[in-house]
Amino acid sequence: MEDYLRVGVISSTHGLRGEVKVYPTTDDVRRFDDLKTVFLDTGHERRLLHITGVKYFKNMVILKFREFDDINDIEKYKGRDLLIGRDQAVALGPDENFIADLIGLRVITDAGEEFGIMKDVMQTGANDVYVIEGKDGREYLFPAIRQCVLGVDLEAGTMTVHIMDGLLDL
Repeated sequence: MEDYLRVGVISSTHGLRGEVKVYPTTDDVRRFDDLKTVFLDTGHERRLLHITGVKYFKNMVILKFREFDDINDIEKYKGRDLLIGRDQAVALGPDENFIADLIGLRVITDAGEEFGIMKDVMQTGANDVYVIEGKDGREYLFPAIRQCVLGVDLEAGTMTVHIMDGLLDL
């Protein structure tokens, strides 16, 4: 299980005083109102940043950090992830999981056969779509719906799926 969860990605700078536009990767964009700190994944380390300002513009969040007062200091972090610790994570409802916890799970069919490995989650408008790499090396797309995804057992590291008619057709 991951110790840190991604809540956003720095997409660009905003103004000259060190503000950044962040593409949120969380279901609840307004959660930034409650965050006091985040970790910046610099590529070499995780740097603790203190949030001093939050604004919203279209589908972006504009953040100001105490540690940066100049565009030149923050500009090199474009494309970098903003992370939070699990202790800052929102409470999950029943049958909800963090995407980071799903990646890498072994996928087993309801017939008990090993199918493959969970590789990615595509977030669409209607429902998420799970990208599963089959044992044959091909990628398969499974809709994240109850009829298809029967269960997730994080302790066992498995996801049980039902292969619906036509799901594996090209």
